[in-house]
Amino acid sequence: MQNVLPVSIVIPVFNEEQNLPRLFEEIAAALRPLPRPWEVLFVDDGSTDASLAVLKTLAAGNPEVRYLAFTRNRGQSAAFCAGFDAASHPVVVTLDADLQNDPADIPAMLALFDQGHDMAIGWRRKRQDTFSKRIASKIGNAIRNRITRESVRDTGCSLKVMRRDMLLRIPRFKGMHRYLPTLMKMQGATVAEMPVNHRERAAGVSKYSNWQRALVGVRDLLGVRWLQDRHFAYEIREKNR
Repeated sequence: MQNVLPVSIVIPVFNEEQNLPRLFEEIAAALRPLPRPWEVLFVDDGSTDASLAVLKTLAAGNPEVRYLAFTRNRGQSAAFCAGFDAASHPVVVTLDADLQNDPADIPAMLALFDQGHDMAIGWRRKRQDTFSKRIASKIGNAIRNRITRESVRDTGCSLKVMRRDMLLRIPRFKGMHRYLPTLMKMQGATVAEMPVNHRERAAGVSKYSNWQRALVGVRDLLGVRWLQDRHFAYEIREKNR
C-alpha cells in the first residue's frame, strides 16, 4: 500500500450553525474509507449564532473533530492561518463551511496531491451562484491572473490540498487566502488543478458582496505583486552545527 500522509481539514466558520452537522457527516463519509489518519479542525471566527455550540457537540461525539474559537470576528484569512498553526498533520485540506464545496471531491484531490505535487487546487466547473457573482468572479480572477502573472483557473475555490510546512512560511495578511496558489509558488511549490463540484448554498447567507470583494481586492493585488517582485529564497548547502 502506498505510504500516505495524515490530513488535517481546516474549515473557517462564521454563522454556519445549520450547515455544520451535515458538513461533518459528508466529510466523514468521504474520508473514513481512506487508509490515512485525518482530523477536522473548525475555526470559529467569532460567530454570533449557535455555531460554537454545534462545534462543541460535534467534538464531544467524534474524536476526529477539533475546534478553535476566536474572541471576535477576525476574517477568513486569520481563521485559515490559525488552523494552519494548530493542525496536527503534514497535509492540510481547506474548504468552506457553507456546503458549496463538496467533501466528496476530497479523495480525488488527495490522490492528485499524492502524485508528488505540493498543492492541489479545485476549480468550480459549474458555479452554482447568481449570475452577477459568477461574472464578478470571472472578471476578478482574470485581473488577478494578469497582475500576478498567474494562470490559475479559479483562485476563489476554497477546496485545496497543501503541504503544511510550506503554508507556515507564506506571508500573512488580510485577504491572503485568495492568493494561496501564488504565495505557495513563491515558496517553490508545484501546483496542480482539477475540476470539482460546486453546490448551491443550502442555509445561511453569503458573507461578502461583489463590491466588498472588488474594493479590497485592488489593494491586495498590488501588495501581492510587490511581494512577488521583492521575494527572495535561499538554500543552505552546509553548516557546522
